[in-house]
Amino acid sequence: QVQLVESGGGSVQAGGSLRLSCAASGYTFSTRCMAWFRQAPEKEREGVAFIARDSSTSYADSVKGRFTISRDNAKNSLYLQMNSLKPEDTAMYYCVADPSAVYCSFARLGQFGWRGQGTQVTVSS
Repeated sequence: QVQLVESGGGSVQAGGSLRLSCAASGYTFSTRCMAWFRQAPEKEREGVAFIARDSSTSYADSVKGRFTISRDNAKNSLYLQMNSLKPEDTAMYYCVADPSAVYCSFARLGQFGWRGQGTQVTVSS
């Protein structure tokens, strides 16, 4: 059974940092594209960052230069280092895994990806 368990969310002031973690189990982590998505109240869910099995990465324009996605295949874990946080980064953040070992894309991950329960990030001004 696939499990994705996020942690590390919390409340910070603008300009602060948080590091999200996702512990994955139930599938071959190292062969899958992994991603972070977020959803704010009354807004569409959006892809934040993804990392392919070769560790190549892609970011949403809104977080480039501030967020860094990484993975540790030995620990079956995904991370998101978030720096220079802004109030508009406030959202529920979800760890997402591609169910098959094919190419990475936000569209594919959003439509077909396995998703965890999420961790809340709140940034105050």
